[in-house]
Amino acid sequence: MKKLLFLLFFAALWLHGAPQAQYTSDDFRRISAMLAQVLDKNHYSDVRMSDELSCRIFDNFIDDLDPERIFFCEDDLKPLAHERLLTGYRLQQGEYSLAFRVYELFRKRYAEYREFSGKFLAGKIDFSQNESYSVNRRREPRSRNRQELTSLWSKYLKHQLLIYKLMELNDTPEKKGNADAGNKKVTVPAPEKRILQRQRDFGNAIEKREKIDILGILLNAMATTYGAHSSYQPPKASEDFDIHMSLSLIGIGATLTSENGYIKIVELVPGGPAARSGKLKVNDRLIRVTQENGESTDLIDMPVSQAVTFIRGEKGSKVTIDVLSGEAGNVSKVTLVREKINLEESAAKGDIREIRHSNGKVLKVGVITLPGFYMNFSEAASGNSAARRASTDVRNILERFNKAKVDSVLFDLRRNGGGSLPDAIIMAGLFMKGGPVVRVKGKESSNLYGDDDKKIVYSGPLVVLTSKLSASAAEIFSAALRDSGRAVMVGDSRTFGKSTVLNVEDLTPYNSLFRRINAGTVIFESAMFYRITGCSVQQLGVQPDILLPSLTEEMEVGEMYYDNHLPWDQTTPASYKAFDPGMKNKIAVLKTNSAKRIAASPEYGKLLRQIELYRKIRNRKSVSLNETQRRKEYAAEKQLIEETEKIMEESGTSVSGKDKRSSDPVLAEAVNIAADLSQL
Repeated sequence: MKKLLFLLFFAALWLHGAPQAQYTSDDFRRISAMLAQVLDKNHYSDVRMSDELSCRIFDNFIDDLDPERIFFCEDDLKPLAHERLLTGYRLQQGEYSLAFRVYELFRKRYAEYREFSGKFLAGKIDFSQNESYSVNRRREPRSRNRQELTSLWSKYLKHQLLIYKLMELNDTPEKKGNADAGNKKVTVPAPEKRILQRQRDFGNAIEKREKIDILGILLNAMATTYGAHSSYQPPKASEDFDIHMSLSLIGIGATLTSENGYIKIVELVPGGPAARSGKLKVNDRLIRVTQENGESTDLIDMPVSQAVTFIRGEKGSKVTIDVLSGEAGNVSKVTLVREKINLEESAAKGDIREIRHSNGKVLKVGVITLPGFYMNFSEAASGNSAARRASTDVRNILERFNKAKVDSVLFDLRRNGGGSLPDAIIMAGLFMKGGPVVRVKGKESSNLYGDDDKKIVYSGPLVVLTSKLSASAAEIFSAALRDSGRAVMVGDSRTFGKSTVLNVEDLTPYNSLFRRINAGTVIFESAMFYRITGCSVQQLGVQPDILLPSLTEEMEVGEMYYDNHLPWDQTTPASYKAFDPGMKNKIAVLKTNSAKRIAASPEYGKLLRQIELYRKIRNRKSVSLNETQRRKEYAAEKQLIEETEKIMEESGTSVSGKDKRSSDPVLAEAVNIAADLSQL
């Protein structure tokens, strides 16, 4: 099945899936060849396999395994030099063995690193030397030999130790120990032990990674050479994608992590089976899972990505879990019925802020926060009109705003990485009376998509708040409203700049002629989208009407920083009418008022000082491994981190002028602009 959509660019992966049948070497050959064929024939860039492309595939694979260049040295890679020119061609022929040979070398190096770490951390470590550690190893040359590599390991471990030592300075007694009902406290391990525990967990994941996932690293390296957003997703990851888009999964309703060899609960989903049972708590450790048929699986030392495949399953089925209590330390059995879990933290949210305007009026501004343009594709394809989708949730919020008679609406898309193309078009139509929204141009076709529904759900003043993190569908939505004069766009100097349409194609049907086994998914750029003005969003993003200083404005993020991204271009403009011909004059007034408020705002003044500090830290090339010097550096960093955490949290300003929540001057100023617009 093919799905035409925009990839959720900043999506976190939800671990999910059912245990797979054992893959054979023939399966791996077919999957490798199929992926190469799909990319070669269908990718929008029209790239063909070449010596240069083959070398890039090899280099990407090495960098994906060792991005910080800590585990491979030049002497490790020299024997593989002849593989660089052949990697791509061999994958086209289904030859995949490089994936496992290099992974075995990686596994061996990491084991050696763990052994080195144990000895190094057990000795006396000198933090008085004037050494430094590069903060971005990705751009550094690799160590030439094993001697240089072990020297690097020493510095890397010193760097980690200093991080933990400095973190301890910031730990209050409450942070250092979680008090339970018996007033017991969990002692935070020493920095050396915490490092070794993390290495144990990561080492377990390396040792127990399934073969299809190892192959997937190489196949993903091939996909990314065709385009910045192309990828191969092994079966688990492709199922994770569907979960994130639909905002639901079948399970017990618990967020898990791996710690010191145990699968530990870090969060319970309100209303889920685990929370309702009252028998599971945060910090409990899951040590064994038993299915309805009596099959048991030991979870100790198992990677969390693998453990969840045994905990989740069919709706209505039962699962029994052996639980080691995080409080009492006793083991008990808990039986739960798996249910559909809705992931509400990623859904659209709306609330109403009341502020006193400069003219004395108390105004209501409806604020909608949308993390992504989600859509349950499988339910929508089956004709279910009640399928979960972002546009429906936003429609409901707008109808609630209408009943409350809000004076203006603000759409916060600062952390929206994109999502469903159809939903972005539908959502734009909630604010417009028909008209074009986006043009999509493929290799052989060009289509203009717009709002076919002439009804407007909300027709009042509208402001869209974006940042450099707003990407894909968020750029389609904001550009359509800005270009048509329907909304005032405020925020960073540009959005992310991702203008490529992604095709999500399941490789399993290609494999089914031989043997029905999950072959994973390929995601690739199949087309480019254009604003109604004819301009692409690629690289340059969408520029706002009003620039608001922010920390995200200072970040080096965006399409332009990605390797293999497609270039900016333009096409034929669409025919459209301005929603508000007088918007340009209104924006001039809004911009003047905003500048005055920012200049007079103590909160914004604090933010501007933090931005200056952020620039200094961002531009540094290394950190000191001298403990005295590093503590001085940390004092400045700590201040920035604390202020950033406050700034990045959403907040609103009450009629009394006091913050309802933690300070977010960017959002507060956007609310003020929305209020101003309502008075114009």
